[in-house]
Amino acid sequence: MLKRCLIMTIYHIFAPDELKASITLPASKSISNRALIINALCKNSTTLLNLSSCDDTDVVIKALSERKRIINVGAAGTAMRFLTACLAGQHGSFVIAGTERMNNRPIRLLVESLQQVGAYISYIEKEGFPPLHIEGHTLTGGEISLDGSVSSQYISALLMVAPAMTKGLRLHLTGAISSKPYIDMTIALMRHFGAAVFEAGQSFIVPAQSYSPVDHFTVEPDWSAASYWYEMMALSKDRNASVTLQGLRCDSIQGDASIVELFDRLGVSTSFHSSGITLAKKRLTSEMICLFQFDFTDMPDMAQTVAVTCAMLHIPFHFTGLHSLKIKETDRLFALQTELRKLGYVLDILNDNALQWHGERCEAEPSPVIATYEDHRMAMAFAPVALCLDAGICIAHPEVVSKSYPKFWDDLKSAHFSIKN
Repeated sequence: MLKRCLIMTIYHIFAPDELKASITLPASKSISNRALIINALCKNSTTLLNLSSCDDTDVVIKALSERKRIINVGAAGTAMRFLTACLAGQHGSFVIAGTERMNNRPIRLLVESLQQVGAYISYIEKEGFPPLHIEGHTLTGGEISLDGSVSSQYISALLMVAPAMTKGLRLHLTGAISSKPYIDMTIALMRHFGAAVFEAGQSFIVPAQSYSPVDHFTVEPDWSAASYWYEMMALSKDRNASVTLQGLRCDSIQGDASIVELFDRLGVSTSFHSSGITLAKKRLTSEMICLFQFDFTDMPDMAQTVAVTCAMLHIPFHFTGLHSLKIKETDRLFALQTELRKLGYVLDILNDNALQWHGERCEAEPSPVIATYEDHRMAMAFAPVALCLDAGICIAHPEVVSKSYPKFWDDLKSAHFSIKN
């Protein structure tokens, strides 16, 4: 698990003149963490293949295998939500906590939903926030309603444990649904492990039932990790640049696979073949460099990557659907605004839900060091900026990438980036 460093490490990254690489991406942590929870709920669990080796997944593996009373999930939001629901239905007494930031990320709506279906969960310190005390037992189930705009991880957590409830679960979502592709991913995996899930509009019906183990279930590579290579391709000045990303499929259950269409608008073409995909540059047209508008409700984790890409390509943008960014590993809206200002770009935050840049510039810092705010995606979204600056780019606390992509810096080196510390 990522540990807080007493001495700040700074990586100084310089880009190669030519961008040529063949990369084996990490496994999807989103699929890994869901598969681990579902597999644990099978009567006879089996071995899962190609699990993510990142911090977030390591936390879930450790919690499920060691079954200790006190569980520290660190900064792993997915682990906090999924394990809270899973442990609530397991016999035993548990305490689950995380980093200072994690203990200040709200969890009330998930806790209240679980309490409605029979969970015994209480707050140890601050009402509505971790750490939590869980007295686990078989959950009754029943019918609950939940605001669909809250974290999709709450919804996924409830759905995954629903088959083990004595009455099953009827879950009704109200309002607009946020990050729907992640809910779709959860349901696809539940069905893959033999569970029946019925959808009716914004309602989900999961009868009481048993999961079936799946032999040799293999986790696919991470499309979220692929996004940083798309960004590198978009920012590279090498017209003959080529990056092959092994194992990615056009039929992926990951919502972030939509970056194929997003980056097509930013000058990156994608070719699918039997072993993965190959990225190449395409000419930016006058239409592409006009105002880039996009609603990130379904893929909020891609907002940082696309915002930095657009700014460095001098493409004005207006992004909406970003309400969940304030409660991620950090306040990502503030972090983007602050760090891009160091590079001379003045962004506006609107109603805690939108981010825009209409071309306003300020004087860039002479030797900017990008702060990462204990957020893996800040480090990886800003590292490709090295392709735009002769002096390279400096990234503070580069170790944060271990949360989702531990080999990120090694992969950059394999693509002939120079990294000094």
